[in-house]
Amino acid sequence: MKVAALISGGVDSAVAVHRLKEEGHDIHLFYIRIGMEGDGGDCSAEEDIEMCSLIAARYGLPFDVVTLHDEYWENVMEYALRTVRQGLTPNPDLMCNRIIKFGYFEERWGHEFDKTATGHYASNIMGPDGLNYLGTAVDPVKDQTDFLARITYSQLSHLLFPLGPLPKAEVRRIAAETRMPNAFRKDSQGICFLGKINYNDFLRNHLGERPGAIVELETGRKLGEHKGFWFHTIGQRKGLGLSGGPWYVVKKNVHDNVIYVSNGYDTDKQYGREIHLDEMHWITRDPWPDACSGVEVTFKNRHTPDFSQARLTRLDEGQGGGYLLESERKIQGIAPGQFGVIYDKDRRVCLGSGVITA
Repeated sequence: MKVAALISGGVDSAVAVHRLKEEGHDIHLFYIRIGMEGDGGDCSAEEDIEMCSLIAARYGLPFDVVTLHDEYWENVMEYALRTVRQGLTPNPDLMCNRIIKFGYFEERWGHEFDKTATGHYASNIMGPDGLNYLGTAVDPVKDQTDFLARITYSQLSHLLFPLGPLPKAEVRRIAAETRMPNAFRKDSQGICFLGKINYNDFLRNHLGERPGAIVELETGRKLGEHKGFWFHTIGQRKGLGLSGGPWYVVKKNVHDNVIYVSNGYDTDKQYGREIHLDEMHWITRDPWPDACSGVEVTFKNRHTPDFSQARLTRLDEGQGGGYLLESERKIQGIAPGQFGVIYDKDRRVCLGSGVITA
């Protein structure tokens, strides 16, 4: 089978290539480059490309660097900045996967191959209806299905996830055993292609600073100042510069540039049980096309190995539309703009996602 393998220079995609080679596929390696120079971004791409070249040489595979700079900034970064300006919390990784990695790349290069493979920790599951579903990975800590929860069915059907059956420890073992040049390279913690850039520096470069008040929600007392509401998100604890904590961001007033905080580890103001979702996207199909009222599901509202149990209900227009998640436990830091990712009750299938609204 002809496979386009997306590699990043990291150990995960390198081991994915190793597994594809063992399976006997005809592989072509691709590195997607986003030019950061002059955009306040990370300029470490050359190091990544050099590592990818070593992997290509190691296995005797063709390797191309392809550029999607303009598409990335016109879509993913514009989405992120637009969302932040509205006082919401974006998730660029979800949009990057749908629009860039499995969108523009597929349209221009990936479609020429039978499949496109990545180093994501996820899996493909064939359902009893004969359709393909996005399945969770064996390793719950590394599972990345929440970052894939906006991809389309056609995109999913063209993807291979060689690392889905492997725990991270096994990936590292394979890399060390086969003497991969990046066997002991640290995992990337950056946002999509932004790499090592500090996220606050990125926001500062594009949105600047605008000092405003930090106010205690319960008393209305001003506790300090922030440098712009866009530097803060609901549920945030660190980086507020306040004494006598812990303090949590629980509300933002975008119009007046005010951040509201509440004190204490167990303050109810940072928790909620109800999450409203708009712009619902089902990856394979709507699991409940006829009725969806109190359906048992699991979900995530941030990247975490933990699932929360809930009941999902589709609301009619008189109730505002969208969907309502009613969690069995209190959820910390429900941030509008982020995504609520919906899984089946057995935590095996990622069904889709919706945008969290206030």
